[in-house]
Amino acid sequence: MAESILDFNKELDIALLDQVVLTFYTGSGSNQQMAQQLLTQFQDHVDAWTRADKILEHSNVPQTKFIALQILEKFITTRWNTLPIETKQAIRYFIVDMVIKSSSDEATLYNERTFINKLNMVLVQILKQDWPYHWPSFIPEIVASSKTNMTLCENNMNILKLLSEEIFDYSAEQMIHLKTSNLRQSICNEFSEIFHLCVEILDSVSKPSLIKATLETLLRFLSWIPIGYIFETNLIQLLTKFLDIQQYRNVTLKCLMEIGSLSGVDEYNEKLISLFTQVMGSINTAIPPNADIASLYENSSNDDQQFIQNLALFLTSFLEAHVEIVERTSECRDLLNSAHIHLINISRIEDREVFKVCLEYWTKLVRSLYDETANLRLYNHSIHPTEVQPWSRKSIYADILSSLRVVMIEKMVKPEEVLIVENDEGEIVREFIKESDTIILYKNIKEVLVYLTNLDVADTEMIMTKKLQRQMDGSEWSWQNLNKLCWAIGSISGAMNVDTEKHFLVTVIKDLLSLCEQKRGKANKAVVASNVMYCVGQYPRFLKSHWQFLKIVIHKLFEFMHETHEGVQDMACDTFIKISQECSRHFIIQQTGEVSPFIDEIIHNMEDITCRLTPQQVQTFYEAVGYMISAQSNKVIQEKLITKFMSIPNMLWQNAILSVKNSSMILKQTQQLKILTNILKVNIAACSSIGHGYISQLGVIYSDMLELYHTAEMIIIQLLAEQGNIAVKTPNVRGLRSVRKDILQLINTFVGCATDLDSIQQNMIAPFFEVVLTSYSSSPDIIKEAYVLEVLANLVDKLDTLMMPHIPLVLESTFEPTLNMITKDFTEYPEHREGFYHLLRSINRHCFPALLELSPDRFKLIIDSIVWGFKHTLRHIADLSLGICEELIQNINATDSTIADAFYQSYYLSILQDIFFVLTDGDHKSGFKGQTEMLALLFSLVTTNSITMSLYNPSETTDENMDNVKFLKDYVSTLLQNAFPHLKRGQITVFIDAMLEYNNTLPKFKLEVRDFLIQLKEFAGENTELYLEEKEAEIERKRREERENALRIPGMIKPSDLSLMKEDEVLQ
Repeated sequence: MAESILDFNKELDIALLDQVVLTFYTGSGSNQQMAQQLLTQFQDHVDAWTRADKILEHSNVPQTKFIALQILEKFITTRWNTLPIETKQAIRYFIVDMVIKSSSDEATLYNERTFINKLNMVLVQILKQDWPYHWPSFIPEIVASSKTNMTLCENNMNILKLLSEEIFDYSAEQMIHLKTSNLRQSICNEFSEIFHLCVEILDSVSKPSLIKATLETLLRFLSWIPIGYIFETNLIQLLTKFLDIQQYRNVTLKCLMEIGSLSGVDEYNEKLISLFTQVMGSINTAIPPNADIASLYENSSNDDQQFIQNLALFLTSFLEAHVEIVERTSECRDLLNSAHIHLINISRIEDREVFKVCLEYWTKLVRSLYDETANLRLYNHSIHPTEVQPWSRKSIYADILSSLRVVMIEKMVKPEEVLIVENDEGEIVREFIKESDTIILYKNIKEVLVYLTNLDVADTEMIMTKKLQRQMDGSEWSWQNLNKLCWAIGSISGAMNVDTEKHFLVTVIKDLLSLCEQKRGKANKAVVASNVMYCVGQYPRFLKSHWQFLKIVIHKLFEFMHETHEGVQDMACDTFIKISQECSRHFIIQQTGEVSPFIDEIIHNMEDITCRLTPQQVQTFYEAVGYMISAQSNKVIQEKLITKFMSIPNMLWQNAILSVKNSSMILKQTQQLKILTNILKVNIAACSSIGHGYISQLGVIYSDMLELYHTAEMIIIQLLAEQGNIAVKTPNVRGLRSVRKDILQLINTFVGCATDLDSIQQNMIAPFFEVVLTSYSSSPDIIKEAYVLEVLANLVDKLDTLMMPHIPLVLESTFEPTLNMITKDFTEYPEHREGFYHLLRSINRHCFPALLELSPDRFKLIIDSIVWGFKHTLRHIADLSLGICEELIQNINATDSTIADAFYQSYYLSILQDIFFVLTDGDHKSGFKGQTEMLALLFSLVTTNSITMSLYNPSETTDENMDNVKFLKDYVSTLLQNAFPHLKRGQITVFIDAMLEYNNTLPKFKLEVRDFLIQLKEFAGENTELYLEEKEAEIERKRREERENALRIPGMIKPSDLSLMKEDEVLQ
């Protein structure tokens, strides 16, 4: 019975449709699912729009009416232009009549707000299609109707607000840019009537809801209306009278913010000063400058909180745009100070978003003051002593900046180096998830503090030292206060001169170490320890200059490495590695008063230092010491250090390898696999920091590693044979694969930092290929190591053309085996997909001639895989493949013309067709940038005559004037016409002309393509012709400009082209 709503050959039973809708919204189970299916089919039906009027007139269910409006809105945005003009007018009259009826009665307007808002949106969608060309009287009509009924007027304001939003805020992906431009120009041209209506309402109407609706509509207008309406009328005076009335003050302040943020209006500076004065007068009455805004905010209503938020936005936007004119107006100095005091107080509010608004302004203010100070310093060095010193803005803000220093310290957030946090239960724990928002906020606060320190070092030092003393005497002691202060101290590293920094930091570190001894309880000690480590880690310049202090700090870190409180050891290791990177040289030279370099002591005591660390922390420790070793330039000494340094891992390695050689079955023991994995990861850590010098250690373990790689594979294959594919999920096989991946990662790490490339080619490649490539090509898909592809890509990147002789073997072993794995679907083996395209990109970049040596079938497979890649639904795979395709074509273009001709003959048109496929497919929308760049390149090859052969078969054309440009135009026209029959030929022609014209100007090219993609959503009608003429004129104008520029330069244009130009001029 219910299915009859889908029969469009008979009258729709509105009551039945209402019943289906109610079942969907209020039912459950299978009945609800059936209702949903029916409604979806009904809405998707091509003729559903024809039912909208009857539903809207006769349905008694609001949800049914809403569905009808949704259907109508979708139809208007996509198929409106397929209707004859009479039908369009009938729909328009029907919607206008419904809007008027629904919004003329106050009770209906408020009770059916959701329905009327949707009705308004449908009307606006019609306006976007028909106005101004087919509905030129719309603005006079809506203004006239507004004067007949206040309730209707209120809704008309909502319609105008929606229209403004659709044209100015949300037009980018909905309308082509010329259509958007025309609509914007039209509403500006006719704005006078709208403006006078708004002014009349604000001046004489007393109905609160209408006033508020008008203010909200004006708010949307203020960003684009001609500035004369703002500054040459009484609009500002009208607005400010509502600032003191609570129900209007928020929207009024937003309006004034829009006006206050306008730039490039220097001729209205007096008006701006007047605006600032009036607003600050009202604000100071409502909120005295000495008020505790943070407490007020916490205990306020939503409306009052919004007012304070809007106040922050007004003050920051106005001052950002016009602070200098306020500074120069002496009578405004007190108000300027008052405004900044308000911002200081607002910055103290415990609301991160409000603080970010203030922080953005503070950053710009202190940056401008710093730049001015730096310029004045240069100026003072260049002027004669008798000349008048220029005025400094910094002097105005001395007290404000001092208060700001305190606020920035109190609002400081955790840097990413700090690993210890207080959880919701008030416990000190290790942080595992980093908050990107907090990291960004830290960097922004740090920037402000650095500028503030440069502007007045003494004040910054005094404030921080006093706050530290209050931590010491306990008057302000808390974990949070100490953290924020120390994070702030660490953030200004480098902002003081060397002597000031030394004095300041000695005080800070001594006090913190004393505090560490003074405090009782593991949690307290952990907090102080984390702050000690953070602060010392931020001042490498100080540590480099004070060896004894550096030594004390390192010993303290080793002490913290034995502290088992959660997070302390992690942070100690991280601080140790940071200091090792920054001060590496100081550990490998013999310092004054020492009997040997400090690294000798570290290596000698490594076992004791690391005995309580986890395997991951031990790896960090080894990486840190590796940075010290890398600073040793004497290769003989460096090799000896490496031998001592790696003695413990090597002893463990030799024992493990001996056990494996005695019985490979030992690799079935999970504990043995963990030992091997840890040893390999320690080697990876050491290699990453030592660099090429690690080659001596690699030589010790390389052959054993490759043998272990092969042995592990044999055991995995055995376990697969015994247990089936489920074996790959067992701990044993996962452990074996981890060992293999670690071996690959160690080799990859070394290749990345190696400098002796010949040595790699001569000593590493052959044994590596023999084991690893053989394994990859022959092993079952389920255990092929994806990381092999990444190592190969890295080898090609590093060795460049030295890899050329090996490329055939690399492709033979990896290409087809991997392609067979990843082309079955778009989801299996994601790591192999990425590795495959990384390898292909590397070969194309560095060993391209090797690709040209492939057989035609194998080369075609390469091209097919690239095309398959940019059709992938994962964005990074698609983008990677588009990049490879573009680079491949550029490589082809640079080769011998015979090779290039053969390539273009075989692949140009098919690649072009595939690019158009992904470009016009909604699932590949994210790849727009790469797709358009690729398309521009393909068109550029033709327009610049880079393709010398004919893309067409000369024997198949009778056109004597046929060339590649004309053929491409015809080919693409046919392609698009067949794919999108709803487009008019003129639209396609103009689009192709634009691609031919603008392929060397990417921003314009992308704009044209974006316009075309928007047109694809709409079925073409007579409106499209309005914009075709303008597009054609734009293209012709560009050609004429280029021709005129070329004519100015003798010899730029061929004589034959000159004669053709003269003929054109005669014809015109």
